[in-house]
Formats: sequence, structure tokens, C-alpha cells
Amino acid sequence: MENSKVFSMKFAKVYDLLVQKAQRKNRTRQEVDEIICWMTGYGEEEIARLRESGVEYAAFFEGAPCMNPNCSLVTGKVCGITVEEIADPMMRKIRILDKLVDELAKGKKMENILRG
Repeated sequence: MENSKVFSMKFAKVYDLLVQKAQRKNRTRQEVDEIICWMTGYGEEEIARLRESGVEYAAFFEGAPCMNPNCSLVTGKVCGITVEEIADPMMRKIRILDKLVDELAKGKKMENILRG
């Protein structure tokens, strides 16, 4: 899938997919929200509002109040792609969030996922 297709996907659709991935492994929507809040600086109410607004995925990240500097500590592969080697900053953010939710689904402790 080319970047423009991912960037133009609705945040609500991607959010639902992330939550479903977590829930299949007995994790919760609240844990996904905690990860998103940690990464982007959005609050839970803002995430809910953005889900309803129809905002595109790229715009969701562009509007993030405060990207967590510890996102740079997220390394490894997601979908066969090494996160730290992704050149496009927007695609790197997208893949980092996917990697964090993957870690959640694999049973990692929240403090490790959030690089605490």
C-alpha cells in the first residue's frame, strides 16, 4: 500500500483496527488509548472527538499536541519493515504506533511498551 493511501485513511477506521488487534489478545481499548495518549499528547476525550470527526490518519498525527520524544526508542520490525529505517517521518510515526500496539497484543507490560 502506498503512503498516500495510508495517510488518507480515516483515523476512526485505523483506530478500530488497532483496538481489534489488542482485544483479540485480551487487551483493552483503554490500553490502546493510553498508548496513543503517551505517543501523541492527545487526551482520551480528544481521541474520541477525532474518531467522530472523520479526520484522516496523517492529519491526526500532524495535529498531535506533543509527540513523545521517547518514540525514538521504539525499534524493531513491524509488517517486515524496520521502524528505525523508515525515511518518511509520517510513515515512521504510523509504524511506531502499530509497533506499540503489536507489543501490547504480544503481552508486554505497559511500562515497557511506553518505554518507562
